[in-house]
This record gives sequence, C-alpha cells and structure tokens, in this order.
Amino acid sequence: MPDSYIIEVNSETAGIVVRGHGGYCFFASSHQFNRLEGQLFRNAREAERAARRLLDGDVKEAA
Repeated sequence: MPDSYIIEVNSETAGIVVRGHGGYCFFASSHQFNRLEGQLFRNAREAERAARRLLDGDVKEAA
C-alpha cells in the first residue's frame, strides 16, 4: 500500500493524506479544506468523502 495519496474533489486538489501511526493524516492544499488539516482517517477513501462533504457544505459531517 502507498504511504500517501492525493485527495481530489471535483477535479480540485483538496490535499494529501500520509500514512502514519493510527491512520492517514490529512494535509490541506487549499484553504477550503483547512478544517480537515491534521485529522486522521482510516484510509484515503474516508478522507476523500470528508473533503467532498466539506465542499458540499456539510461542515458538521465533514469533521
């Protein structure tokens, strides 16, 4: 398994996730996704879903 993934939402780069102890840590590449900065996810797909929810305006569910 790769140690990092680029997370894209609607052809926009949201950030990257890097595998570490306890999961994948999110690093935002755009201010729109700063709310996810430093959050841990079980996998890259979970991080992508959170970024998509955040972009769609579902802030409560994204965090």
